[in-house]
Amino acid sequence: MELYDQLSLFVQQGRLPKVKELVSAALEQGLPAQDILDHALLAGMEAVGVKFKNNQVFIPEVMIAARAMNAGIELLRPQLAAAGEKQKGTVVLGSVKGDLHDIGKNLVKMMMEGRGLKVIDLGADVSAQRFIDAALENNADVIACSALLTTVMNEMKNVVVLARERGVRAKIIVGGAPVTQDFCDLIGADGYSADAASAADLALSLIGI
Repeated sequence: MELYDQLSLFVQQGRLPKVKELVSAALEQGLPAQDILDHALLAGMEAVGVKFKNNQVFIPEVMIAARAMNAGIELLRPQLAAAGEKQKGTVVLGSVKGDLHDIGKNLVKMMMEGRGLKVIDLGADVSAQRFIDAALENNADVIACSALLTTVMNEMKNVVVLARERGVRAKIIVGGAPVTQDFCDLIGADGYSADAASAADLALSLIGI
């Protein structure tokens, strides 16, 4: 539909006022909030994710697009709540204990939300205990651990070990500059991603979408 395509394009361009204008117009036309979300807002952010993965856009463009998408979602939220918004899954996300870096983590959050995932962002310097408690409290499908420092990578192993001890069903994925597939295999995590867009793809694949 032309309106959805135009709205998707405005999200990709980060044109927040235009996104709000078109979302309002779509609602006035009686279009379903879930369709506006899926076929326009999330579709636009997914396109941004592909461009980011291909180095066609960079972090500032992604952040501007995410801000525009979220502005549109806020307008849809009352109707989505009334209709029972369909979440594709829940992810608990954080930078591991000892690591205060959060730019990469925040980018992963944007990409995951842009693919229709609910993200519980625990922030930075997150202990294994907090990851597991949050996963259990929110019935999470995925636990996503980020690390930028080699000195804290072993905290990811602590998350995996504690998850197994407590019978957590969530899949555990890891990422960050020093993290590799070999390290992921070594600690027994369920998946590794080299970049934010791929992390969203990985989470969806592990959920079964």
